[in-house]
Amino acid sequence: MVDSQYYLPNDVGISALDCREAFRLLSPKEQLYAHYLSRASWYGGLVVLLQTSPESPVIYVLLQKVFRKHTAAQLETVAAAAGLSSEEYQAFLVYAAGLYANMGNYKSFGDTKFIPNLPKDKFKALVWESQAYKDSPAEIEALWNNCSHLLYSLEDKQKQLGLGDGGITTYFSGNCYLGDAELAQKFLDSKNLSAYNTRLFKKESDGKRCYEVRLASAVKKDCAVEGEAECCCGTYDFEDAVFSVQRGDYAFLMEKVSQNLEKAKDHASNENQSRMLEEYTKSFTYGSVDAHKEGSRFWIKDKGPIVESYIGFIESYRDPFGSRGEFEGFVAVVNKAMSARFTQLVSSAEILLPELPWPAAFEKDRFLKPDFTSLDVVTFAGSGIPAGINIPNYDDIRQTEGFKNVSLGNVLAVAYATQKDKLTFLEEKDKDLYIKWKGPSFEVQVGLHELLGHGSGKLFIQDEKGAFNFDQAEVRNPETGELITSWYKGNETWDSKFSTIASSYEECRAECVGLYLCLNRQVLSIFGHVDEAVAEEVAYVNWLNMVRAGLLGLEFYTPETKNWRQAHMQARFVILRVLLEAGEGLVTLTMTTGADGRPDALITLDRNKIHTVGKNAIQKFLCRLQVHKSTADVEGGRALYDRYSAVTADGAHDFLQLRETVLLRKEARKMFVQANTQIKGEAVELEEYEASAAGLIQSFIQRFNDDAEELEAQLLEMASRDAPCWS
Repeated sequence: MVDSQYYLPNDVGISALDCREAFRLLSPKEQLYAHYLSRASWYGGLVVLLQTSPESPVIYVLLQKVFRKHTAAQLETVAAAAGLSSEEYQAFLVYAAGLYANMGNYKSFGDTKFIPNLPKDKFKALVWESQAYKDSPAEIEALWNNCSHLLYSLEDKQKQLGLGDGGITTYFSGNCYLGDAELAQKFLDSKNLSAYNTRLFKKESDGKRCYEVRLASAVKKDCAVEGEAECCCGTYDFEDAVFSVQRGDYAFLMEKVSQNLEKAKDHASNENQSRMLEEYTKSFTYGSVDAHKEGSRFWIKDKGPIVESYIGFIESYRDPFGSRGEFEGFVAVVNKAMSARFTQLVSSAEILLPELPWPAAFEKDRFLKPDFTSLDVVTFAGSGIPAGINIPNYDDIRQTEGFKNVSLGNVLAVAYATQKDKLTFLEEKDKDLYIKWKGPSFEVQVGLHELLGHGSGKLFIQDEKGAFNFDQAEVRNPETGELITSWYKGNETWDSKFSTIASSYEECRAECVGLYLCLNRQVLSIFGHVDEAVAEEVAYVNWLNMVRAGLLGLEFYTPETKNWRQAHMQARFVILRVLLEAGEGLVTLTMTTGADGRPDALITLDRNKIHTVGKNAIQKFLCRLQVHKSTADVEGGRALYDRYSAVTADGAHDFLQLRETVLLRKEARKMFVQANTQIKGEAVELEEYEASAAGLIQSFIQRFNDDAEELEAQLLEMASRDAPCWS
């Protein structure tokens, strides 16, 4: 029997992302702007298939061809004729929906592979019985032969994303290991090139290591980009290797993105939006991260737009080395009522930042007040949808020019929905409180996490000319009292220095800021929790949710490789360890037996000790995190973070055994069905779908109706070209 963590259950939660009212209130011009930005996002989102696994694009095309010939209801009759039971057919639908929702056959949250929860011969029988096979048997058989082994394979390396022997990644060719990633990063730093929009392919030539760095771009030719000193493409000797920098990765999709951004520009509301889209188009046309950064600068200046968006190679969670961005694009409409609270939080930021537990020298010289809005998502293309975002991720821009925060309101609304019978590891008295206050407490945590978590803290830098952004004779480590001795130099960035732990470490820092500041009565009053009793409940449930999340995080740890597969969940486990270590009965974690006779666990949190023991523990830990980050102290930061990340079976808690209990009682992550926009006549219409696997599938079939065959052919060509790199 296959471990349940490697398939999606038939009853997986699927929710519609409601944006009807928000979209209806847009003007015709704003609707057209949102439409073309959505088209750009959806085309770009297909890049994630190619960033996830070698087989993902092929499975996607196979499913598209089958479902373009049948609706889900029609295919049910076909499935019955092929000998599938109703449960097996539902498993087929859920697998297809999961592949679309994750943009690949690895979970976007946790990076484990999922396979169909029905026998391989039944899957094949359905495909062979379909109209797609009857119309083009040779084509469908070729697709099946190309992907069927990996579709079901659960060999150790293929169970999770990772580098080298630790898993599968298509950010690197299959013969790349950590040493190759480190050398490539040094090369990129030497050329002042960002890794965000790159992939790395390694080959041997005359006994010498040769690397191909591919930039995502619509054009393939080597030419200088306007505004840049010289063409970045070419061949370079570096240390004992040769690096070739080339354009043209994902060229067809990048061209589609650029074309739709050009169309969106015709409906922009202001000069900042127009300039932003010009720079984004340049970035995706030529593979220039500098152009994307320039577009991000105009995006930051576009204050309070009705239609908000961001697009590009953004988050580096799934790159095993932590430097390359996964493509994502979102389009959303501002929720004015909810945004008013976040605006008030921004206004209070300069008062709240000094409350954080590090010396003033470790805070930015000036807080750059960002936009902070609550958005109803119309489109979110990529591997998954977060609850909140702090962008851009370019440290040089965030440190000196600013950033934006967004809270995704209609995503949070779905996340709030919790059934009591599915609430694990809590006492009965806590379950009712959790259900009542999870939504409001999560809203507070997301706001603090994004604005004052990711938005706080200074990086000490010595630039290429030798100039410092701090006084070397004044800044001291608050723990030792000694002058700091390390900082970022030249082109070094947070991601390039802390690499494999950067994402999780930063999420942990932001989560700690949220926990620490949610105890502040001023913060709670900003979110409408003025009554003292209510404020205490909200803070308590926020801490309780974090402690429970730390235990649930064990699902995303792989004992065989001793690796964490999800940055946020590793961060929450670290926080659980910190609070357990604080002692004095603050947090109690007990292994028990459930009413069903199976292993269980129970978490208790002493609310009377949160403001004392708990706050003190987070205060000390958060300060240490910031000091290591500010001073580029990779060695100290990694030692600290790795110690709390360790999943051990010794000491007071057997976390390996607790992990088995968590897996036994885990609930599958919800999937979202998103609407489509389409132009009919001169108007933009919103097409919505039912909240089911069938509805999710239908949304993806209709998303690319106009050029489906060309798009599928291009995806297969891109996948086929690179296939030998992973065989």
